[in-house]
Amino acid sequence: MDTFAIDIEGAGRVLKNIVYNVEKVIIGKRFPVELAINALVCRGHVLIEDVPGVGKTSLASAIAKSLDCSFRRIQFTPDIMPSDITGFSVFDPRSNDFAYKPGVVMTQFLLADEINRTSPKTQSSLLEAMEEQQVTIDGTTYPIPSPFMVLATQNPIEYIGTFALPEAQLDRFFMKISLGYPQAEEETKILSRFQIGSPLKGLEPVADEERIVAIQDLAETVHVDKSLQDYIVALVRFTREQEEVALGASPRASLCLFRSAQAWALYNGRDYAIPDDIIAMTPQILEHRLRIRQEARLKKTNAMRIVERALEQVKKPAV
Repeated sequence: MDTFAIDIEGAGRVLKNIVYNVEKVIIGKRFPVELAINALVCRGHVLIEDVPGVGKTSLASAIAKSLDCSFRRIQFTPDIMPSDITGFSVFDPRSNDFAYKPGVVMTQFLLADEINRTSPKTQSSLLEAMEEQQVTIDGTTYPIPSPFMVLATQNPIEYIGTFALPEAQLDRFFMKISLGYPQAEEETKILSRFQIGSPLKGLEPVADEERIVAIQDLAETVHVDKSLQDYIVALVRFTREQEEVALGASPRASLCLFRSAQAWALYNGRDYAIPDDIIAMTPQILEHRLRIRQEARLKKTNAMRIVERALEQVKKPAV
């Protein structure tokens, strides 16, 4: 891929065009859309957790269609095997050797629909791909094309026939987002927008892989002051020190929060981060990484309350 040069202003314009394009399908949910694009800029993966019918799959499909990149979808069920995800080797009599047959993960955008409906063994087959952007089959490593993003969906209410994602898998997701029910006027707009077919069918790409990769590289150059780095570490360490928390946020969470602040600053046209960039991203980055003790859950304490407490009690730097 040739190097594509882009500046701060141009990057912000491209990212906003993507958001506007997705909003042709997802109505009234700008911030969740912006969060998903933020994760894309950070080379991260997104877990979309919400009740059925609010647009989880449509959001993932709209993002993929807004970019001129390859896209594949897999509907997870209990009988899906790891080889369906990663691919497998088969003997080719013509070459008298084994040939690699790619799985669905060999794409730039992968929609893993209802990821918690498949077995933990199949869920874990995504770990190497999500962390290292590659898969290893029979001792041979195959790179996944860039940009690469997994958008996984799950229903938080239904538990029968589901397998909860293990902590290692959850930690691989850059952030967790939800859409929620639309407002009344937004739901009316949805009816009008979808009156004649789905707007997804006519959605055209507004960016290509060269621009996305260039923006990802540019985001890493956004300046984050030492005081802001200390603030990130303090927020993450706060979650580990609470008696209600059995498992606090990991160092990977600190890095994700750092990267997301850079990307949010870039999206807002700045080459430097400010405390509000960190504050805006903290709930989505930290909540799904916390495990609350059983006795604390009985007292109605949840992970989001711990995150809110961290934002309230950790001193915000004056930058």
